[in-house]
Amino acid sequence: MAISGDDRYAPAGDSGSGKLWSLCRMPFRQAGGAPAPASSSSSSGIHHSAGRYGHEAPVAGEGGAPGAPAGISTVAKALLPARRRLRLDPSNKLYFPYEPGKQVKSAIRIKNTSKSHVAFKFQTTAPKSCFMRPPGAILAPGETIIATVFKFVEHPENNENVLQKCKVKFKILSLKVQGPMEYAPELFDEQKDQAVVEKILRVIFLDVQNPGPQLEKLNTQLAEAEAALEARKKPPEENGPKIVGEGLVIDEWKERRERYLAQQQVEVVDSV
Repeated sequence: MAISGDDRYAPAGDSGSGKLWSLCRMPFRQAGGAPAPASSSSSSGIHHSAGRYGHEAPVAGEGGAPGAPAGISTVAKALLPARRRLRLDPSNKLYFPYEPGKQVKSAIRIKNTSKSHVAFKFQTTAPKSCFMRPPGAILAPGETIIATVFKFVEHPENNENVLQKCKVKFKILSLKVQGPMEYAPELFDEQKDQAVVEKILRVIFLDVQNPGPQLEKLNTQLAEAEAALEARKKPPEENGPKIVGEGLVIDEWKERRERYLAQQQVEVVDSV
């Protein structure tokens, strides 16, 4: 019996749809013609259930499936993406003001979101025209730093629209380290297997003739980065109250000693 277009979308109580539903409920058959089994079990402790198309799909049995291969979890963990240690803002782009023939700056906020100290470093596909400040550092858990990226903008060739196309990219690597220490690029050379690629950042140029929210945000981050740099350049402030306290202690000691010596002189005069 042919099913018309109206029958295929008929209400549930219609006879045509009821026949169609009964056909859909029929089990899929294997190559030999026998219906696919709903479930089966084996002595290994792994239960199998019929898959979407009649194939048997293994399901972990009760008690942790002792017969399951031990290497499955290891392989699964290896295939999972590495957990990120850093949070970046912007997350996957570096914005530069487009000023051909000048050295321009970008900024990126980097925060350590892990529970351990993390070292990071920059890499770029254009090391001759780009450099980073700082090129790398070690962040304590929860610590944030704003890094500044410098780039020389070349004049476009053949009227190329550089605002829409730039091949320069940056890469940020991270590495878990044991506690606070001085940053050294050799850390990543010594522990290459433990280093993680956090992000690959694309370069996006901003039209300075038509400023927008992204350019305003960039200028704010650059100002914060400059302020942080100036703060790091300043020598550590001396603890004023402590020095004053030490001076008061010394002055009081001198006064006591002078009173003691004066008293000793009076006693000598009286004895004479």
